[in-house]
Amino acid sequence: MSKEKYTKQDKNAPFEYVNKRELMEKLEPLVDNTLMRFGLIPVETELVKENHRWFLRIFIYSTEREVNLEDCEKVSRSLNDFLDELIPFKYYLEVSSPGVERKIKSDKEYLIFKGKDINLKLKEPVDESGEKQFVAKIVDFDENDGLTVFAYKDKKNIVIKKDNLVSAKLYSNEI
Repeated sequence: MSKEKYTKQDKNAPFEYVNKRELMEKLEPLVDNTLMRFGLIPVETELVKENHRWFLRIFIYSTEREVNLEDCEKVSRSLNDFLDELIPFKYYLEVSSPGVERKIKSDKEYLIFKGKDINLKLKEPVDESGEKQFVAKIVDFDENDGLTVFAYKDKKNIVIKKDNLVSAKLYSNEI
């Protein structure tokens, strides 16, 4: 039995022969434009393999309203045919909202979730309280200055440098 040879351009090639970075560079503008038509914001688009299956996961958000099942279905239907042309292997499409306790994974998410409460974990305390974990509201984010939050306990804005952040998760006291 001989092994088949594939090139990067071969549409029938298994995933190992596809450049994931190049594929994501094609997928992300398509996803962004589709979501924009529905008044939605892309939080994250990821292509991952789990239990020998590929998943394209798209997390969507709206600043005006809660994302619902109908939003997810509209996005999925609008993208399906285009994605099938771009992705040369079998995959499962999952479109969902980020969830009420989503871990913030990228700098852009601080701006997307501006005004939302987050649970922060820090390497070092930023004030005399000595606290390294607390709930605050996102005020702003700047690549150079860091994350500005309103600390509820101290009732003031504080700036946290990026290198001092261990983790940040959306916080909901409704759970």
